[in-house]
Amino acid sequence: MTQQLKVKTIKLADAGIGQAPFYKGVEAHFSADDSIAVFNSDKYIIFPGFCDVHVHFREPGFSYKETIETGCKASARGGYTAVCTMPNLDPVPDSAEHLKMQTDLIKADACINVYPYASITVGQKGEELSDMDAMAENAFAFSDDGKGVQSDDMMRAAMLKAKSLGKMIVAHCEDNSLLYGGYIHDGVYAKEHNHKGICSESEWKPIARDIELVKETGCSYHVCHISTKESVDIIRKAKAEGVDITCETGPHYLVLDENDLEESGSFKMNPPLRSEEDRLALIEGIKDGTIDMIATDHAPHSTEEKSKGLAGSAFGIVGIETAFQVMYTSLVKTGVITLEKLVELMAINPRKRFNIPLGVDYTVWDLEKNVTINSADFLSKGKATPFEGMPVQSECVLTVCDGEVVYKK
Repeated sequence: MTQQLKVKTIKLADAGIGQAPFYKGVEAHFSADDSIAVFNSDKYIIFPGFCDVHVHFREPGFSYKETIETGCKASARGGYTAVCTMPNLDPVPDSAEHLKMQTDLIKADACINVYPYASITVGQKGEELSDMDAMAENAFAFSDDGKGVQSDDMMRAAMLKAKSLGKMIVAHCEDNSLLYGGYIHDGVYAKEHNHKGICSESEWKPIARDIELVKETGCSYHVCHISTKESVDIIRKAKAEGVDITCETGPHYLVLDENDLEESGSFKMNPPLRSEEDRLALIEGIKDGTIDMIATDHAPHSTEEKSKGLAGSAFGIVGIETAFQVMYTSLVKTGVITLEKLVELMAINPRKRFNIPLGVDYTVWDLEKNVTINSADFLSKGKATPFEGMPVQSECVLTVCDGEVVYKK
């Protein structure tokens, strides 16, 4: 672990942390090797620590892809002070014993707040409920992310159990019967380049099913990484009906579409990049509040695993270090949304929905800095990003978690 430096003082223009979306013209002092650094300029803005409810830190089981330590360092560099780790691990956190293997690593190696999901089913196989009772105390929520729960009866049972435990079901919505071996969006690019496509129905159909189950069970429910216009419409309608549902989307779905695809594993993720019509629907979804938050689905793999093109590479890209830069440059600087709205999506709304506390957590950014995304500089072990070489404006200069400096440029 890197040395964590104690914050000496912090003044936020007579406002306390957490009382406003962001602060400008702040004066921040922190100790660093017996020297004092001062930020006192309109050039710098301090935000509440960002919160990502969907990351993959790969440990235990796949530490060659990422570890708790490297994932946390990368997150801190991206301005995050809280992340929630998905359960596609080895062993899968489907029992108290297996979950403890992960929480022990978190206690030993995390420099920010890490909240682990436990799986919905044993081994994420969809055949038997995990030991949800035994894990409830230490599990952030329940998810089989990476796989959809195919059985209606299994999802109904999971929702009833989660409700009894006061926990949320967080769903990767994917109907396996509609995949047909696809690996990119079933659209123009797939047809023109002879690739197997993934239809939009494979995502929105399970969402529609789960909404009916939520109505039946009363469970709190959150949908992972939505990517289609139909998903936005279905969730918007459910919210209007008072269903206890929230959802997220990722930066890549808001900025890129199938027209941006290249024959590279860095453009392969699940769900895939969809059509421009889908992307614009997602934009409308974040503007009108249908989409509650932005989550990166940070999913690192080895260089070899991502070097086999669209067909052969593993699903998943990294994004924890670039999320704010990409969103600020592509959405705020272009006037699509306000900076206040972006902070709500990345810091405020995730904490509100999942009851994640904000302590002395904040991140300081230089919004005038022009940089180029270069994966060779990433602190994450994963380097596969579709934003390689993208010019962006903004740079994180400091992140503080629980009163301690966890990243300093």
